Amino acid sequence: MKTCALCKKPIEIDRFFSRKALCPGCGGDLHICLNCKFHSETSHNKCLEPKAEFQRTRDKANFCDYFIFRESSSGNSTDKDRGNARKRFDELFKK
Repeated sequence: MKTCALCKKPIEIDRFFSRKALCPGCGGDLHICLNCKFHSETSHNKCLEPKAEFQRTRDKANFCDYFIFRESSSGNSTDKDRGNARKRFDELFKK
């Protein structure tokens, strides 16, 4: 399932969609870094794709050729992953 990074509402889009596509929920651009699977706040240029050009704004439509819409699962997987990692870490050092 795909969700808009701006309003967090689920959306249905075709595999190939226009750079000018808008979210039906909030009207925001969909072809943005925040919706891309390569977006990472901790990476250089905030992108995991090393060949991608620097994008000044992450919440506005861009012309990036490497854009792939991020798949999201039900619930917040990053919070679940952090919780599981913390639990495994704590178990590692239990006495």
